[in-house]
Amino acid sequence: MSVRAPLAASVTHRAETDEKRIKQKKRKARDGRTALLFLTPWLLGMLGLTLGPMLYSLYLSFTQYNLLNAPQWIGLGNFTQMMNDPRFFNSVRVTVLYVAISVPLVLVVSMLVALLLNTSMRFMSGYRAMFYLPSLLGVSVAIATLWRQIFGPTGLVNNALSDLGIQHSSWIGDPSTALLVIISLSGWAFGSTMIIFLAGLRQVPQELYEAASVDGAARFRKFLSITLPSMSPLIFFCVLMDTVHAFQAFTPAFVISGGNGGPSDSTLFYTLYLYQQGFTQLNMGYAAAMAWLLVVVLAVFTGLLFLSARFWVHYGDN
Repeated sequence: MSVRAPLAASVTHRAETDEKRIKQKKRKARDGRTALLFLTPWLLGMLGLTLGPMLYSLYLSFTQYNLLNAPQWIGLGNFTQMMNDPRFFNSVRVTVLYVAISVPLVLVVSMLVALLLNTSMRFMSGYRAMFYLPSLLGVSVAIATLWRQIFGPTGLVNNALSDLGIQHSSWIGDPSTALLVIISLSGWAFGSTMIIFLAGLRQVPQELYEAASVDGAARFRKFLSITLPSMSPLIFFCVLMDTVHAFQAFTPAFVISGGNGGPSDSTLFYTLYLYQQGFTQLNMGYAAAMAWLLVVVLAVFTGLLFLSARFWVHYGDN
């Protein structure tokens, strides 16, 4: 009897454990079906509105398609045509020049304003809100139209210069200055990057600055040795997001140049030329090929940026 009792108890315990395990599996399966049910609208949207159109545009990039007739497979014909298209190369040049100037400009202005606002004084919250307000408007059609009027032949800038005895033609109509107008517009909406930098500045430990002061470090040395390394993760994030956004810029070029790329194609952005090919000339296959080339370039840039991060981005644990 002494041997059978523990054996019976062990069998009973094992049966109860198996029953609990079966119930847990059933509950997990039921929870999984419930989660899938709630995710179904998102999955349908993902497949029907994002993944499906992306795959179809990838197919169109290998076809000749004018929106009126059925697509005709031409293989790499669209990509070969790019290599012989001078306007394509000009759009690449204009876009790269825009990104190379506008992104550092936004980062530098955002950092300088964030440093200026990272002080304790009266009405500082109001000043921060004033600097952030333009970002709420963004680079919209209305703002781009306003910029077009300001830098037009009889705009605010030329009127101010004429009062000083300086005569200048339309800044938008001059190929040497048209792109600079759009670059200046990119600096209008620096508020989002400024807020990120300002939040990062407030998280830098004050003990580091105090220790540097004891060692006799000047303000600029503190900025180079403490502020920038501490802010490097946020700088990395802003560089990535601002660069991707700059490569996709369309509205300012379309509005300011009137949709034609400006004088001598000086403001023919990559996205604007893509729009012209797809919706003006109805060369949708060529436009799809340009779009996918941009995706590949952004993917390569993102990968290289992440690879370089190990050399200049410093996190709190290292």
